[in-house]
Parts: sequence; C-alpha cells; structure tokens
Amino acid sequence: MNLYPLLRPLLFSLDPETAHEVTLKLLNATYMSGLAKLVYPKIDHKPVTVMGLDFNNPVGLAAGMDKNGDYINALSALGFGFVEIGTVTPRPQPGNPKPRLFRLPEHQAIINRMGFNNSGIDHLLAQVKQSHFPGILGINIGKNFDTPIAQAADDYLIGLRKAYSAASYITINISSPNTKNLRQLQQGDELKSLISALKEEQLKLQQQHGNYVPLALKIAPDLSTDEISHIARLLLDFDIDGVIATNTTIARDKIAGHPLAAEAGGLSGAPVKDQSTQVVRELATELKGKIPIIAAGGILTAADAQEKLTAGASLVQVYSGLIYRGPQLIEDIVKSLGD
Repeated sequence: MNLYPLLRPLLFSLDPETAHEVTLKLLNATYMSGLAKLVYPKIDHKPVTVMGLDFNNPVGLAAGMDKNGDYINALSALGFGFVEIGTVTPRPQPGNPKPRLFRLPEHQAIINRMGFNNSGIDHLLAQVKQSHFPGILGINIGKNFDTPIAQAADDYLIGLRKAYSAASYITINISSPNTKNLRQLQQGDELKSLISALKEEQLKLQQQHGNYVPLALKIAPDLSTDEISHIARLLLDFDIDGVIATNTTIARDKIAGHPLAAEAGGLSGAPVKDQSTQVVRELATELKGKIPIIAAGGILTAADAQEKLTAGASLVQVYSGLIYRGPQLIEDIVKSLGD
C-alpha cells in the first residue's frame, strides 16, 4: 500500500526541516503500532556480501536521515538492506543556523547546510543499544566544527573507538561541504595521515574486541580525476574496506537560474546523479574490484540505481530519492535487480 503520494503534498507544505522531523515521527508511530507490515511494501530477499558483511539486499539508507540513531527500527522496517546513521561527532553540537534545508522540487533536489547537527556519539550509541537492530548498521563519524583541522584525526579516532563495538561498519565522513575546511582532509598528506592513523587504530580495536569492523571513506563528487586517483591509491595502500561515492556537491550548474541556487550548502538529488556516477566509474577503474564502492547521489529510480551498479558499485544508498519518491523506491530498486 503506497500512501506516500498522498502524504507528500502535505509534507511539502511544511518547512523542510519540520517535514523531516514529522516524517520520522510518523514512521516511528507506524512501526510502534505494528502497522509497518501492512503499510510498507514487502521487499524481496536479494542477498549480497560486501566488505565481508552479508546484506539482505544492496539498497541502503544514506547517512543524514537519522543523525542520532533515534529511528533505527522504524527506518529499517522500510526494507533497507542496511541503514547508516550519523554523521555523529564526539560532542553534541547544534549545527548551522536555520534555515539550513531547502527543497527544489523542479529539480528533484535538496540543498542542505545542516553542519553535523547531532546529540553526540554517546547519545547515538545509547540509541543503538536500545534498538536491538539485527541488520547491517553503518555509523558515520565526523569532527566537531570547533576542532581545529590539524587535530581532526583526534575526533575521528574518538568516533572510531566509541562506535567500534556497535557498528557493522564505520564511515569516515571527510566530504561534507558544511563544516569549515573539512574537505581539506581529502587532499594529499592530510588524507594519508588520517587514513594511516585510523587504519592503525582499527587493527588495534580488532585485537581488543576480537572482531573486524570495516572502515569506509566517504568522498565528495567535486574531485578532479587526479584527486580521485590519489584517493584510490591511498585506499589500496592502506587496505581500507570500502568507499562511499559520493556526498553532496557544491556545484550549481545543474540548477543555474533557480532562486535557491545561491544558497550555501551541499546539493543532492537528481542534479548530482551524473557527477556521482562519474566518480564511481573512475574509482572502479582505479580500484579494479579490490575495494568495493557504495554509490550514493541522485538515485531517484531503479534505473538510476542500476546505472551506479553498472558503473562499478556493489551497493547503493538513497536519501533525497526517498524524500521525493517514498519507500516505494526501495522496492522498485530491489525488484529491478537480477536474481
């Protein structure tokens, strides 16, 4: 029963951030009432093994929807093969001033400059424990806005240590355009130093906990071919377990002339699709199947997802597509996949 086309006009009549909160509360109420099985589509089982993890299907929820892990059970009930929560920082922080979230329905797009607003990693971990979620759970970690970029690794190490026992995999987010200088960590020696420190800590944690939790790096779509090649080499050199391509874009060429085009922040949805797919394609050429790619960016149809998989991705993640299409998108993508 696809109720989303009926609900969407109501949700789109609200301020985007309010609509986001209302939607999550509605999903939670549906889950808690036991109606989820009646309302949500039944998703086919299309198992796939990536990063040594067994996924029920290759369609995941991208980070950003549930920053604090408050709605893990409700979101997983939609049929995702995996759920990624966060981005979470060591300390709670309010994020950027409002308004900071904008819809561009004409372009099936969203601009956000949320700024890693979250309740801190301790809150998130308490929510994970309370959820008893049995599926694949990614925890996306970042740095606090007031941590100097030179000390960024300290924040990521805190996140890695704290999230290690609770996560199926951990994503290192160095590609949000909404935290000052964060994308600088994707460059040259800074990236090498960060990855080296995190990989060393991951192996220590493996010995301490007796299990191996994969690490994935989330990168921007606004990278040159040389930058993508450099990142790929470092991923291979340090045996990083996965790469998520991509985050939101700062480019505005696809929405030029729109009244909101001048708003600062990351652009997601349909306008980033081609850019993201190109990064996936270039990464696939460089990585040669040695490190799996998780594709995100502009997936609004099953065909969009298939394009990412054909380009070289092993898994896909949706966010803006869910806003515009609703849970039916998950079913459509999974149904389109070969057995």
